[in-house]
Amino acid sequence: DAIRKLADPESRPMIAPSQGVHIVLDGSFLSGDAAIMVPRTSDGRVLFAIPWHGHTVVGTTDTPIAEASLEPRAHPEEIEFILDAASHYLARRPSRADILSVFTGIRPLVKSDEAASTAALSREHTIEVGRSGLLSIAGGKWTTYRKMAEDCVDHAALLAKLDERPCATRSLRIHGWHERAEEFGDLCWYGADAPAIADLIAAKPELGQRLHPALPIVAAQVVWAVRREMARTVDDVLARRTRALFLHAKAAVAMAKDTARLMARELGRDDAWEAEQVARFTTLAEGYLPTV
Repeated sequence: DAIRKLADPESRPMIAPSQGVHIVLDGSFLSGDAAIMVPRTSDGRVLFAIPWHGHTVVGTTDTPIAEASLEPRAHPEEIEFILDAASHYLARRPSRADILSVFTGIRPLVKSDEAASTAALSREHTIEVGRSGLLSIAGGKWTTYRKMAEDCVDHAALLAKLDERPCATRSLRIHGWHERAEEFGDLCWYGADAPAIADLIAAKPELGQRLHPALPIVAAQVVWAVRREMARTVDDVLARRTRALFLHAKAAVAMAKDTARLMARELGRDDAWEAEQVARFTTLAEGYLPTV
């Protein structure tokens, strides 16, 4: 909306931000390897429980917010709603003490004059062409990013009067695609990159050691993240290159010191940088655990 106002100061805001909270529990709370989706809970929301990296992620809520922030936080009542609703469907009733991590996302929903609440707003994307010719795409979800991109480019090509061409990315495989990735065990998530990480461990067996017994993340993954995935902070590695912070916040905090040490060795940083990184990540991680 801020960009749209640069082109047209009279443009009306398109975005109605809404936050959704997710809690992560031990994998034993969900029997089997299938997900659960409850289409209508007591207050009309959707509830899901999904097996995720040996854990169970449960969500979600729909809370209108005034503006988006970089690190949104869950409200206590949102956590209580998920715990209570999930207790009717999981293998056993979860409590706040069972939560390994809690994280919050913000939906960029498109406003509607007809919707009474953000829960009623469409999750589909919308494309708008302003009076200046500025093309804006809003809404949508990560799971539909290719369709969003295709629609956006098609509209831009139409505006520019370019020749029509078939979408080149419709069946494009993303980086790391491998036909039998499951053969790589705990490194299967890296797909075609997994053998290269295994080679790091073969050259230096100590890189095969887990950084914490609760998560199958080894030192070689930190080295790989720095060398090949542009990781430059502990947060990069433990939140964005692996999912340690989202899976088990306390374990991620315990891993921070070793992660910083490995990164400092790769990046040529000193002890002061390591200490600063650990302190910064620890502060960040506090927001991923609810008070018990």
